[in-house]
Amino acid sequence: MKVVILAGGLGTRISEESHLKPKPMIGIGEHPIIWHIMKYYSEFGFNDFVICCGYKSYVIKEYFSAYYMYNSDVTFDFTSENSMTIHNTVVEPWKVTLAETGMWTQTGGRIKKIQKYIGNETFMMTYGDGVSNVDLNALLKSHRESGAVATMTAIQPGGRFGVLEIEESGMISKFSEKAKEDGGWINGGFMVLEPEIFDYLNDDELLVFERKPLEALAKDGKLNAYKHHGYWQCMDTMRDKGFLEEMWESGKAPWKIWK
Repeated sequence: MKVVILAGGLGTRISEESHLKPKPMIGIGEHPIIWHIMKYYSEFGFNDFVICCGYKSYVIKEYFSAYYMYNSDVTFDFTSENSMTIHNTVVEPWKVTLAETGMWTQTGGRIKKIQKYIGNETFMMTYGDGVSNVDLNALLKSHRESGAVATMTAIQPGGRFGVLEIEESGMISKFSEKAKEDGGWINGGFMVLEPEIFDYLNDDELLVFERKPLEALAKDGKLNAYKHHGYWQCMDTMRDKGFLEEMWESGKAPWKIWK
């Protein structure tokens, strides 16, 4: 099953670093946050990634093109052969497709542009700036049992985000952009989507996935919620980055489930 990662935004709220690199390439410890996200999915057996690139996409491409170099010992021999030897090569079980989805394209437009890489298959999707300890197997099970076109991981981080209204059946009845009360359920990413999701998208590059498409799915009774009560954190600001780095350096990062 493919995993789509949205990684093309400008990251203006963390411009202290995003003026140099895309937000998914901002580091937590020695690795960019997108690496942490991919390692997490990989631990559940999801290793086929489609990354939607946009702003400063060359940084992401350079990172993956030189991944062995970044994570291995290297000997450069200039004495005679002018050769390079890579030692202890780090091999990830990943297939990574880097798709150019446009500098100014919004989330809905980015997803539509990678339809050719998905085909007629169920796929997962998340944002390139958030980590969690969500149980991906339980998320997938909830999606399959719901019969929905889309399942969204719902979280409760507080009152500064838009809220979801979830019925007892687990189906989302309304998607509100404005927060109504502290503790409301909000979109935490980590979604499972059926290929029918593309019927709710068009070729408008300015289409915001979290608005008309999700609102239409909710109205049609085809948007399921998987409630996650565990850890979740996005990296919107330098303060968020500091929290994530503290957890990583302490050895207690909840999303670090690999050895």
